Formats: sequence, C-alpha cells, structure tokens
Amino acid sequence: MYRQKQRMTLTVAAVAALVPLAAACGNERADGSSGSVGAAGTSVTGVHWSVDSVTVDGTTHRAPEGAHVRIDGGRAEGSFGCNGFSARADVDGDRIRLSDTAATEMACEKVPVDFEENLARTLTDGTLTTQGKGDRLTLTAADGDTVRLSRQRDTDLYGTKWTVTAPDTAGRAHLTFDRDKGTVSGRLGCNHVTAEATVRDGHITLGAPATTRMMCEDSLMDTEKRLLRLFEGRTDYRIDQRTLTLTSANGTVVRAVANR
Repeated sequence: MYRQKQRMTLTVAAVAALVPLAAACGNERADGSSGSVGAAGTSVTGVHWSVDSVTVDGTTHRAPEGAHVRIDGGRAEGSFGCNGFSARADVDGDRIRLSDTAATEMACEKVPVDFEENLARTLTDGTLTTQGKGDRLTLTAADGDTVRLSRQRDTDLYGTKWTVTAPDTAGRAHLTFDRDKGTVSGRLGCNHVTAEATVRDGHITLGAPATTRMMCEDSLMDTEKRLLRLFEGRTDYRIDQRTLTLTSANGTVVRAVANR
C-alpha cells in the first residue's frame, strides 16, 4: 500500500501493541541522545507531535484527528490517521530519515486513503529537513513536499476519561476527575467506584471509595485490589501529554492514557 522498504504487515490485533509514536526530529542519534532542531531550538525528542497537514505537489491536505508522530531512542512510531506505523529513525542535526517501516493495513471509513498514502510517502521516501518554531515543527522532503506538526499539550486532568494501562486490565479500568463535584469516578476493571478527590499542588487526596459489589475472574479482582490501594490517602500525580501517572504513599503506581 505504501512505498516502504522491508515493510512488515501487522495484524489488526497488533495495532493495540503499537507504542504511541515515540518519534521526534532533532539532534537525536540512534543511540538515544537528544537535542533540538530549528533556528528557535525547538526540542522535538520524546514529544507527541500531532500532524496538522501534508502538502504534496503544492496541494495541502488537512490531517484527520489522530494522525501523529513521536521519535525517541532511534525509533519512530505513530499513526497515519487510521493505520499505525513504526520505523527506524536516524537523526543527524536537522535531518531525519525513517526506514524499515512497518504499518498496519486497515480500512477506515473516516480517513481518506489518499491522505494516508501522501503522508506515508512523504515521511518515508527519503531524508527530511526539520525546522522548528515554538510548538510547531515542519518536515520538508527533498522534493519540497512538507509535513506540518504541532506539539500536543498536556491533557487536562479534569473531564478526561483516563483508561488504566498499568496494571493491565485490558482497557476495562478507567477514572474521570470532576472539578465541580470534587470527585473521581469510574471503573476498577470489575466494579464501579466513586470517591472524593481533592487536587492541590501536584497531589490528589482521595477519600474512602464507594464501590459496587460484583464478582469477576480472580485475576481481575486481584488487579482491582491493587487499584483500590490508591484510595488510602494522598497520591502524587503527573501528566505527560496524554499519560497520567499516579503514585501513592504506599508505593502503588498506576498509569493511564487519555481517551480521545
């Protein structure tokens, strides 16, 4: 489907295993060292870059929601809009080259095939020159085609459905914080939960949880018990773009990602 070398087709099930693109474009070599690009010194490594548009042969195509790229540790990963991809990323100064690309081959009704083809071809057909300014990044191919990206800001703690990824509950556990009510509610994997939540200075103080009393398989109930340990007092929290990390005083660590 795409003009890519040494491409391996991934199954639909493998899409969930794709790491959110850790690819950026800067003074990062394959050994994982990081730096910046562009006259403004924009740092691009380890940043979740949303694709704004791709311009091919003078025609600009707006990107669908979800198209993104991230570079880190010599690897690039992301989404062309529908299909996920990963690639080797060789970065030298303000130049980057993606190779050995692997991509899924799903058909998505809301994402035009020609957009994915244009974006994939522009990103993988040769060396790209990077130019950064503030929260914007432009990748320019040798033939003049460009990909424009913008840095995705940290997701708001409140009003976001945070799906728990660690411990693993197969996407069945999630939490949502309500600023006006001063609560957190959601699901622990099996049972629903609600509790008071006071947020201040990077900390969340959780009250005693009220839960339903359903029984599920033993593995899920064990994971649920681990999640309930968050509700034993004050918890530190940190948001890195779309990832929320909760660390309680008793050593419990929970990670979650923001649903789109």
